[in-house]
Amino acid sequence: MNAKGFSLSDMNGEFRDPVVKRVVEKFRTRSDVGFEKYGTTLDEERTTKMKGLMKYLIDIQEELMDAILYIQTAQEELKEQLLNEIQKES
Repeated sequence: MNAKGFSLSDMNGEFRDPVVKRVVEKFRTRSDVGFEKYGTTLDEERTTKMKGLMKYLIDIQEELMDAILYIQTAQEELKEQLLNEIQKES
């Protein structure tokens, strides 16, 4: 077993945890979309030196910045929904 919820048998498509299975399926789908868009895999990109380490770090930083914006937006949406529910109850 490599980690909680994941074992080597998972490589054969058998998952102990259905949540892990759903996440792996999302990774597969995202990989397919990326390949369609860019015509290469991350492994090919790395091993052929198509992109250097600095570009990977910039990509990570940009993705994390986007994630923070999504978190803020989701928090504001949730707050608005909760306030609307409170107003309906009063």
